[in-house]
Amino acid sequence: MKLNPQDFVSMKGSTPIPMLTAYTCPVARSVEEAGIPIVLVGDTVGMVEMGFDSTRNVTIEHMEYHIGAVRRGAKNTHIIGDLPYGTDDAPDIALTSARRLLQAGADSVKLEGPNTQVIRHLVSHNIPVVGHTGLLPQTAKSFKQVGRTQEEAKQIMNDAQAIQDAGAFMVVIEHIPYALAGEITKGLSIPTIGIGAGPDCDGQVLVINDALGLGDYWPPFSKQYAYVSKTVLQVAREFSQEVESMEFPNNIIQFTGTNGR
Repeated sequence: MKLNPQDFVSMKGSTPIPMLTAYTCPVARSVEEAGIPIVLVGDTVGMVEMGFDSTRNVTIEHMEYHIGAVRRGAKNTHIIGDLPYGTDDAPDIALTSARRLLQAGADSVKLEGPNTQVIRHLVSHNIPVVGHTGLLPQTAKSFKQVGRTQEEAKQIMNDAQAIQDAGAFMVVIEHIPYALAGEITKGLSIPTIGIGAGPDCDGQVLVINDALGLGDYWPPFSKQYAYVSKTVLQVAREFSQEVESMEFPNNIIQFTGTNGR
């Protein structure tokens, strides 16, 4: 059963919330089957799937495409759609963008930073919003940990509170000191989802490519549960060898089913 924003708020402090990103239908299908209650279709797709150097290259059309694919794979899972760079610059622009993501299949939208005017505008139009503070990839000059100075820590705490006060039902906290994340989590009434923010958040999110070990570089705060890139390499090599030796397709049983598979 698909959970709604209030369900997640009620989980705060009692039930840890697992979240994964997904960008394709088959991965989304597996994530839903595993019982993950909430999926983020993040603009990280630009870097981990599309080869961009930054999430700033991701467009609203890219997000609509991937949200649609994920929705077809995970029909009963709450899906968050990222508002890409530049699509939340003003309340009316953000509202149009958010409606496009919901039309594509998202249940809520996420935007980076304490953009409280936009958050309030979206919430007033019945669009559930997830906030994002700490490291903000769309505008960050580097991917180093933030919040290590007293001034930065205070600003992030204030931003998290402002995001909650504007009406967000959840906030992602990225790559900040663990103690700071714990303090923010205790001070909010909405759940916090950590990524590189330690164990004291109300939930955790991983980029699915990082969890799968799909790629050749992963953030230091991620965990690889498999090494899928090696599997892809092995399969490609075996296929190439079998074609060259003419073992494939002679080693498969011909199937004449109606679905062509």
